[in-house]
Amino acid sequence: MTSLLFVYNADSGLGNALLDAAHKVVNPSTYACSLCKLTFGTFQEKRNWKDFREQFHLPMTFLHRDEFFDSHQNVSRVDIVLPVIYRVDKEQLEVLVAPAELNGLKSESELMEMIKARVSAK
Repeated sequence: MTSLLFVYNADSGLGNALLDAAHKVVNPSTYACSLCKLTFGTFQEKRNWKDFREQFHLPMTFLHRDEFFDSHQNVSRVDIVLPVIYRVDKEQLEVLVAPAELNGLKSESELMEMIKARVSAK
C-alpha cells in the first residue's frame, strides 16, 4: 500500500519542541524547517492542515530528523536534505515534494494542493 512519509528538519523531544517554538517567535526567517512552518503554528498544528491530514485517502507518517535516521539506517545522512515528503511504496522512498519546493511554499493550502496534485498524477 502506498503511503506518505513527512520528515521534518528538526529533532524530536519536548526540549527541541520548546526551542523550535522559541525560534519561530524570535527569528522566524532563520527557522530551518519549512515543513514545520507550513503545518504548525507556534505551539500547535494548523487547523486546515489537521483536517486535510485526517481526511486524506493515503496514510501519512511524520518523523523528525533523528527518528527518520534511526528508522532508516540504510539512508546516508549526507545524501538527504530535509525537510522532505516521500511517497512510500513497498518500502521504497520516492521524493514527492523536495526540500526546495517546500521552502518555496507560502501556506499550508499550497502544500495541500501540491500533495493532492502529485498523488493523483501517479
